Amino acid sequence: MTQKVALVTGSSKGLGRSTALTLAAAGYDVVINYARSKSKALEVAAEIEAMGRKALVVKANVGDVEKIKAMFSEIEEAFGRLDVFINNAASGVQRPVMELEESHWNWTMDINSKAFLFCAQQAAKLMEKNGGGKMVSISSLGSIRYLKNYTAVGVSKAALEALTRYLAVELAPKNICVNAVSGGVIDTDALKHFPNREELLAEAAAETPAGRIVSMEDMVKTIMFLISEDASMIRGQTIIVDGGISLLV
Repeated sequence: MTQKVALVTGSSKGLGRSTALTLAAAGYDVVINYARSKSKALEVAAEIEAMGRKALVVKANVGDVEKIKAMFSEIEEAFGRLDVFINNAASGVQRPVMELEESHWNWTMDINSKAFLFCAQQAAKLMEKNGGGKMVSISSLGSIRYLKNYTAVGVSKAALEALTRYLAVELAPKNICVNAVSGGVIDTDALKHFPNREELLAEAAAETPAGRIVSMEDMVKTIMFLISEDASMIRGQTIIVDGGISLLV
């Protein structure tokens, strides 16, 4: 049987890295995508190959449609198939709403929203060839709740969740499941870019009903469930993994 293949965008570090390694441990060959962190991407690839799986490292800024197309051409040439697409790459400018400029808006929307649409189009073409597949995007609570300085990112994640619903319906006839996972506060590299990082972590630790902040492992387990056959009737949903903090008024 042909080995199953998974693509994880933004997988040189953080949640993307953890997801890529977990997929490899589960038996997938993995495409590692990065924009800047080549050395870290190569480290992830080495870990995957040490597990006996294949790893393809592709540099591509997913905010650029031409680079998306080139990345998928590499995937098709290397593997000839794709079974799982984890839309993890994210970026964004964090400023108060009155300080946002057009360039900030465009950058954030391109990486966090536009990329999902055009990656999904290319992924679906490959998935269709081998009878279907699974797509999971990574969102955040800023899509439905107010977070300080998070306007551009929050709106881009809301668009991502809407895209998840539309893609789920239109790709269902191709046997492709599309869902999203939205996490609470997680202490990752991305959180270091938040000017109020310590405040966020302290608040989450104190207020989360589950008694602790969300870990990357919590997120990865949910992703792995959504790409399993056990979740085949979950379509177009955003699963919130936040220990219950979003339930508080």
